[in-house]
Amino acid sequence: MAKTKVLIVEDYRPLAETLDYQLTRAGYEVYRAADGADAIVQAKLKLPDAIFLDVNLPVLSGIEVCKQLRAAPETRETLILMISALGEESDQVIGFAVGADDYVVKPVESYAVLLQRLKAHLRRREQPTETSDSVSAAGVTVDRRRYRVEIDGQTIGITKSEFRLLDTLMRQPGRAFERSELVDAALGEDTMVLERTIDVHIRSLRKKLGDKADLIETVRGVGYRFAEPGEDGIAAEIES
Repeated sequence: MAKTKVLIVEDYRPLAETLDYQLTRAGYEVYRAADGADAIVQAKLKLPDAIFLDVNLPVLSGIEVCKQLRAAPETRETLILMISALGEESDQVIGFAVGADDYVVKPVESYAVLLQRLKAHLRRREQPTETSDSVSAAGVTVDRRRYRVEIDGQTIGITKSEFRLLDTLMRQPGRAFERSELVDAALGEDTMVLERTIDVHIRSLRKKLGDKADLIETVRGVGYRFAEPGEDGIAAEIES
């Protein structure tokens, strides 16, 4: 059975070596890159299952690396866990906005917990699809089998978290979801993020939906919902 491949992108050698040791001991096949440019080369060459990506890197920042990996077909679905000493809310929001699946703040307090978070993400991806493979409404189609979103038959670019978020909303039109529920649906219940991160994903998702943006409605004091069939879907402004 092939080992799960993990790419470590970290220019601080002691941390890179410790991560390498912990992952190798846990049975993973590990590769390393010490700058952003090499990270992109290694990711496309090795096609890892997961990437631990530092934010402050030489040559290209982790943010730029994440953007480029999400834009490339061969790495669009790769699991990316950002790891950074930048732990402010705004830093985490930016990380998730560019497509990170998780955000780990340095220093790493427990490698055992870190490995469990990695396993949880990988396990979730292996779970069989539930319910129907696709759902459509008002010209928007979410296709789970192909991991694709179409608007009036045209495929749009979308991150994994945005896909999960839209899929969750569309499968229960009219239901008002709290932000905490959408964090669980879009990012995973074991992911340590702020509920306001969902606002960033919604803002980005509305922009990508174009003239269909109003289908995602803001329910003040609660969260968001997808317009029920027959509704005009007039979205309110996100509360600050």
